[in-house]
Amino acid sequence: MNEPVTLETYLARRPELTAVGQTVLALAHAGRKIAKILARGRLAGDLSALVGDSRDGDGQKALDVLTHDIIRQALEASPVALFASEEADKPELLDATAKLVVAVDPLDGSSNIDTLAPVGTIFSILPNLGDHPFLQPGRNQLAAGFLIYGPQTAMVLSLGQSTDVFTLDPDSGAFIKTRRAAKVPATTHEYAINGSNMRHWDPEIRGYVNELLQGRDGPRGEDFNTRWLASMVADAYRILVRGGVYLYPGDARRGYRHGRLRLVYEANPIAMLMECAGGAATDGRGPILDLVPTEIHQRCPLVFGATEEVRRVAHAYAHQASDEMPLFKKRSLFRKTASVAESLA
Repeated sequence: MNEPVTLETYLARRPELTAVGQTVLALAHAGRKIAKILARGRLAGDLSALVGDSRDGDGQKALDVLTHDIIRQALEASPVALFASEEADKPELLDATAKLVVAVDPLDGSSNIDTLAPVGTIFSILPNLGDHPFLQPGRNQLAAGFLIYGPQTAMVLSLGQSTDVFTLDPDSGAFIKTRRAAKVPATTHEYAINGSNMRHWDPEIRGYVNELLQGRDGPRGEDFNTRWLASMVADAYRILVRGGVYLYPGDARRGYRHGRLRLVYEANPIAMLMECAGGAATDGRGPILDLVPTEIHQRCPLVFGATEEVRRVAHAYAHQASDEMPLFKKRSLFRKTASVAESLA
């Protein structure tokens, strides 16, 4: 019987990525602390209490601040020059001589804190290049992943060659590899989107989802299931385990024209995980990983998962003909998507 592969052993096999490995282990250490706090629930205090304002208007919660501080503290002893977080306006300097920078969403899915639904931590590790090292395409990521805190705590990680899953053993505290080289099936019968926003979507998204809703009686001739957990890491984990497609388009609501997810520390790491697992990720104009950010908290639309479904959505936009909605002509989720369809072919 093979010996369990721990996260430390896995990282030690890539000596050329020693600094990256040290940083991943620091994030894993932070994840252990966060998992313990979440396991205590209300016994740890009112983790969902509003303690400040946030950029998305939902308010900053106590656990948002706490997870930010835990991760920052863990990274202080790592070879990290700058730490960027959704909970901070600007990057924080940790070690000016270090060769890496790290961007993090400390707590994805914070609306789930009190409901026992999964939440997570998303991270992106980049080389420390130039004066604005966070403003480089996601293709430059040296590692990306997320921690998901649910019935089990797991780290999903890619170093650029595969996407692997490590489950936290609560007895030993070790992250042990439990899924090697995850693969996202090219086709699926399951999709994730917040259907309550349907009236705000552009016609192409509404048309795509309506076809799925018609099931075997519609043009697809197949039944589809819908899932939405209000936690991107939870939906991403499900897609890595059993397939699916996730859609968070831009829409007509105030503040949503450019999408809602952050390119640098949400879309980019998820896109890397998906591509390394055989899936796809796009904003509609092209692959997410080819986008060049203009600022750290830049938003973008995001569709990821099964390549066939991502391609279908891209084709729907590539063939748009209506001039009745100029908002979506200028800000559309899938403007110039002929190239997207080609890139996913």
